Amino acid sequence: MKRTIKNILLAAVVVLASSSCSKILDEYNPSGLTSESVFATPEGFESLVNAAYAYQRWWYGKEEGYSMSEMGTDLWMSGAGDTFPDLMKYINLQGNNAALETEWKALYSAVNVCNAGIGRIDAAGLAPDTKAIRLAELRFLRAFYYWHILQTWGGVHLSTTETAGIITTANKTAPEEFYALIESDLLAAIKDLPNTSKDYGRVTNPAARAFLSRVYLSEGKYKEANDYALSVIKGNYGFELLKNYADLWNMANLKNKEVVYTVNYSTDLALNDKSDEILNPLGHNRGSNNGHLLFLMKYDTETGMQRDLGNGRPFNRYMPTRFLLDLYPEGDSRYAASFKEVFYSNNPTATVKLGDTAVYATRRTVSNVGKAYKVYDRNYIYASDGKVKDQLRYPTLSKFLDPTRPSSNEAQSARDVFVIRFAELYLNAAEAQLRLGNRDSAAHWVNIIRARAAQSGKEEDMKVTAPQMTLDFILDERAREFAGEQIRWFDLKRTGKLLERVKAHNPDIATYIQDYHQVRPIPQAQLDAITNKDEFTQNQGYQ
Repeated sequence: MKRTIKNILLAAVVVLASSSCSKILDEYNPSGLTSESVFATPEGFESLVNAAYAYQRWWYGKEEGYSMSEMGTDLWMSGAGDTFPDLMKYINLQGNNAALETEWKALYSAVNVCNAGIGRIDAAGLAPDTKAIRLAELRFLRAFYYWHILQTWGGVHLSTTETAGIITTANKTAPEEFYALIESDLLAAIKDLPNTSKDYGRVTNPAARAFLSRVYLSEGKYKEANDYALSVIKGNYGFELLKNYADLWNMANLKNKEVVYTVNYSTDLALNDKSDEILNPLGHNRGSNNGHLLFLMKYDTETGMQRDLGNGRPFNRYMPTRFLLDLYPEGDSRYAASFKEVFYSNNPTATVKLGDTAVYATRRTVSNVGKAYKVYDRNYIYASDGKVKDQLRYPTLSKFLDPTRPSSNEAQSARDVFVIRFAELYLNAAEAQLRLGNRDSAAHWVNIIRARAAQSGKEEDMKVTAPQMTLDFILDERAREFAGEQIRWFDLKRTGKLLERVKAHNPDIATYIQDYHQVRPIPQAQLDAITNKDEFTQNQGYQ
């Protein structure tokens, strides 16, 4: 959204956005403005809705969100710079993890803003048509945030009313009650959301349908998941798969026809969510989209190389498992579109000329005899059992690179985060059909995705048949399609495959993961702040 979501008036929602387990701000209010007066005007209420959207940025595009939604799965291992190895490896994972605390506060603050808007909208003075749409948006967002809470922590605190001041008690709510509210909110939102929006980033009717399909899959309601996936696929909403998978990641092509729902960031980095003592005291310490930093190998210390815009700023947080690299068959264009193996010299030396190959980090087994460049092949990077040998050099996930940043050292990116792509609907339908016993139909939907992925001349090789359709195959296909897109942990949890696939495919963490790791520990700061400690207890397995 160009104006309404990117120019976020956080100051207007300070009271509503305060965490229920800590006092963030002093009570002194020099302006004399209150939420009652601000949100009783159409303009003020719009600032509340904008703030409700803004909290999505605390998860999507942030290191905390990546660590909680992609790491600890079959696809990723710790790079040398991993900040949250306990989330990656499940070693000593407890409620004092900073990422968990950050996201807990952000998600519950977001829910409270949504609850406030839903409760106050009748007094906001909005025109009837606008009121119906804004209420639908708030109900979608509440469902969106509660789904993330439920999947992450299980049946924790649920409330549908606005809270103010310091709250000292919390409730444990059954997952069924969460799902009932999420379904109700989404179904209500679908009734009033428009099919399109002039403000890029606002939720639309097909986006809510697509998210409801994801929710129904999580809930095990496969017929409903299939129905809502097909309602978007066949709904003539204007979505389509881009012809070339690589085109999805071009910074000049972010607003494309495959994007069903996005969390958008401004090209004016000052309008994003970086903390500022005056303008945005509740912002994120890094701000904007950080995905471009996290998956990059340490290329800038190699002979003939230095850090530049095109290759990115390497934080070296995460590296792919050998299993992930091997998932892409010959003829699948998604590997080259997702991973970078070759670095060309941008800092010539006596032995390396400008533009020559300087580094080759590859999933293949390659001899480096007689090569003028450095080779890091699969046997250098991984041990024979797939464990990591080198946490610095490996094939780099390049989807999120942003060469439009103002400098090579800039940590903020204006890249939008694709929360739901049209491709997900096909794979949702495939999974639902498989669960319903319709393998032919499952193969049909998978083949549409694989046809787009096929290199020229490899279309027949990429086709699959009904007997190949298993839950593991669909999870493999989702890995090929969505690697790094902040959905993998949820996919494995939803299918009951988290432990099995981590143990089978991620040898660095296989011995550490336990059954109780299918939910995250509740932040200790929350447990310390409440008075009903006997009722609201830590999730089982954690201290």
